[in-house]
Amino acid sequence: MNLSNNKILITGGASGIGLGLAERFIQENNTVIICGRRESVLNEVKTKFPSVITKVCDLSDEKERVSLYEWISENHPDLNVLINNAGIQKWVSVTDADFYESIKSELATNIEAPLHLTSLFIQLKSLTTVMNVTSGLAFSPFAKVPVYSATKAFFRSFTLSLRHLLKAKNIEVIEIIPPALNTDLGGVGLHDAHPSVSSFIESIFEQLKNGKQELTFGTSETRLNASAEDLRNHFNAMHN
Repeated sequence: MNLSNNKILITGGASGIGLGLAERFIQENNTVIICGRRESVLNEVKTKFPSVITKVCDLSDEKERVSLYEWISENHPDLNVLINNAGIQKWVSVTDADFYESIKSELATNIEAPLHLTSLFIQLKSLTTVMNVTSGLAFSPFAKVPVYSATKAFFRSFTLSLRHLLKAKNIEVIEIIPPALNTDLGGVGLHDAHPSVSSFIESIFEQLKNGKQELTFGTSETRLNASAEDLRNHFNAMHN
């Protein structure tokens, strides 16, 4: 992937990893479009980075995903990079009375949205790269976020298949595999003790420059290369 002179859509680009990616891609001389549910937050990003293009979109809504694609097709038909970053993490238990109702939006945002968007955006003749943000939890789940962990395992599996399926269209598929980082994912303060987004972004951009397609950092690198026994031991250690 060329790191400059792209037109890039980053879902969930107004905060956390998405915002970190947006900032760095802007620095690398790219045109960056971000989408998110909250217009006020998008406007804050626009104030800080005037060149960024924003679009309000609730990705859990199928109709809004189609509208986003149609808007891109009409206004930015030269878009060549799709970054499926948006995600929801809920700390839930299957024993919760409202368990199923509470995780519907998690399933829609973490699974339905990126699959749907990918199927739409590969119709753009200009598209050259799809980047999917999974998680170290795709390899070894954390039971306090059981659905999130499962969605990321699903998304990693899909990404591996997607890389093979899109070879014929000459579309590169890159997987970004973050560990827990200091973001508000799952709730404010839950991840304050973890590494910064900025250090993560620096690392994965070095990996991009080296042509890697599986981008890891810290514990996610360890999990990517771990044996089945190592992963079982890691799971047990987290839950004992």
